[in-house]
Amino acid sequence: MSSNGRASRNNQLVHVAAKRFSYLTGALRLVWEAARGWTIAGTALLVLQGLLPAAIVYLTKSLVDAVAAAAGAGFSLASLQPILLPGGLMVAVLLAQQVLQGVAGWIRAAQSELIQDHIKAIIHKKAASVDLEFYDKPEYYDHMSRANSQASGRSLMLLYNLGLLLQNTVTLVSIAAILVTYSVWLPIVLLVSTFPALWIAFHYNRLQHAWWEKTTEDRRWLDYYDRVLTQPTTAPEVRLFGLSDFFRKAYTTKRVPVREGTLELLRAQNKASVGAGLTALAVTGATMAWLVWRTLDQSATLGDLALFYQAFSQGQALMRTLLTGVGQIYSDSLFLEHLFKFLAIEPRVLDPEIPHPAPRSVEQGIEIKNVHFRYPGSDALALRGLSLTIPAGKVVAIVGPNGSGKSTLLKLLCRFYDPESGSVLWDGTDIRDFEVEALRRRISVLFQHPTPYAGTVIENITISEPDAPFDRERMEDAARAGSVNEFVDHLPQGYETPLGRIFTGGHELSGGQWQRLALARAFYRNAPLVILDEPTSFMDSWAETRWLDRFFPLVRGRTAVIVTHRFTTAMRADLIYVMEDGAISEAGTHDELVALGGRYAESWNAQMRTGHGVPV
Repeated sequence: MSSNGRASRNNQLVHVAAKRFSYLTGALRLVWEAARGWTIAGTALLVLQGLLPAAIVYLTKSLVDAVAAAAGAGFSLASLQPILLPGGLMVAVLLAQQVLQGVAGWIRAAQSELIQDHIKAIIHKKAASVDLEFYDKPEYYDHMSRANSQASGRSLMLLYNLGLLLQNTVTLVSIAAILVTYSVWLPIVLLVSTFPALWIAFHYNRLQHAWWEKTTEDRRWLDYYDRVLTQPTTAPEVRLFGLSDFFRKAYTTKRVPVREGTLELLRAQNKASVGAGLTALAVTGATMAWLVWRTLDQSATLGDLALFYQAFSQGQALMRTLLTGVGQIYSDSLFLEHLFKFLAIEPRVLDPEIPHPAPRSVEQGIEIKNVHFRYPGSDALALRGLSLTIPAGKVVAIVGPNGSGKSTLLKLLCRFYDPESGSVLWDGTDIRDFEVEALRRRISVLFQHPTPYAGTVIENITISEPDAPFDRERMEDAARAGSVNEFVDHLPQGYETPLGRIFTGGHELSGGQWQRLALARAFYRNAPLVILDEPTSFMDSWAETRWLDRFFPLVRGRTAVIVTHRFTTAMRADLIYVMEDGAISEAGTHDELVALGGRYAESWNAQMRTGHGVPV
């Protein structure tokens, strides 16, 4: 390798080491933030625990020598007196060791709970702050999976391993101080005998992490197959179409190579570990033979032999533990890399440096001006020069075939994404000039696939205003607006009924009832702009008619946008836009569009002929 190549390689290694160190310090900062008092107490306890094994080793010599001296003196109080002090001290140290071990376990448990809560909280906060576009990328799910599955556990392991490192270092230094009185080279032999174990720890931790990283997507597939086979939402289709064998086979096909690869790594690691253990055993045997020779030569006492054996065997075990712990800390830093990479994700939908005050209402209207947009990672434009106006206080319907860009437009109105070019104006101000959260508080949305929340009917409705005081009258008005009142009286506990079957006592709703509940949630939020994406898709014609009769009086004073495939819903709007291929192809009232004889009229006439979508 050339000198430039070696320099580049060295710089790369330095850069990697600096990154690993930053992850370690970052993890320690999280530990400190989560459990400051417990960390101080735990550190002090670890130092004390580290001194006790050396005290036991030192007392062993005094106790053995005292017993050896008393062995020929017969059993008497006078002969036992020299044994009492070292024996009593040994008992006291052993008792202290047990007590401190219990206290340390309690402290670790308290730290563990606080650290898990703290790390989960920052992951949850980050997941809520990243742009919606990250949910469109497989890489996001890899980052999330790695961070979420390992962050808490690895941070706790890091804390535990650093604690062991501190404790064992204190013990090892104390034991080395004892051994050096016999020979200067003994601590050096102790260190050298553990080098093979150190190499194994670093080498196989690196291989294990590389394997874990390589199989992330396979493990996510395994999780997906597991959910398909076990979740209630998929159970009907799995049974009806006989998909159980298909997905179990798919699970096994993915699982076998993951399992075999993991076991192969463990086999190789165990082989290497046996070799390292035999090396250490040979060094220990040779050193013990040297000390036995010294004892036989009367250069050392039985107490010296007992002390040395205990000190050297403990020291060697400590060195292996210490070096393995360093390797484990290195491994923890590899896994924690994913947590900090996830936390380092920066949103691109940002607040302006000097935001405009968020609008209290829609006074003039909302204008989409020549907007082009494509989803991240896609070459195809979802919106192509889209331009339209949503007049203030009016109900605007947007119709068009699937894939024409209707739902994409709604995401831009909510500023989940920013357009590549063009602008979205609210009363003449670009919505990028408002604070993101302030803007979104002015918008209420029924999404195409609303979320069924586990909670009571009341909680499902009022969750759209989580910080507002509960208003029973307003809640019931919203329930009527969403036609929830038509079925709530039939529920076991009315508005207090827990919903969903995933928790004890929950009552399951039909798809249409969940959608009505989501409609009520959208109306409960006191927002000037109401956006409804397919609000009647789960309703039958009779329910749709009743709902429409309520809806239009309820939105007076608000601006509303309805995305729908049902022309019976669209025909009541003040203005209708027809979208095709990411742009507006027609605009007008229902009567104007029918008279125009274009795409809208063609679809309307087809529905009239078939009776589809027309109330009876």
